[in-house]
Amino acid sequence: MHFSIPLEQMSVEDKLQAIEEIWANLAGTPENIVPPSWHTDVLRGREERISEGRSHFLDIAEAKKAVKDQLK
Repeated sequence: MHFSIPLEQMSVEDKLQAIEEIWANLAGTPENIVPPSWHTDVLRGREERISEGRSHFLDIAEAKKAVKDQLK
């Protein structure tokens, strides 16, 4: 199915609302969503770095600070 959405005519708020509605619809049937194969590769790489001690988890406060520091 192909359809056209008048994105150029939509406000940012309208676009965000459309995204939220699409996401809510998709979230209602997660069993129908098949992640792409590269997701598995990315997750395996992250697990490997964690197990080798080359990376670590951050709690949410640490993650927010890290993102803010990168934006400076």
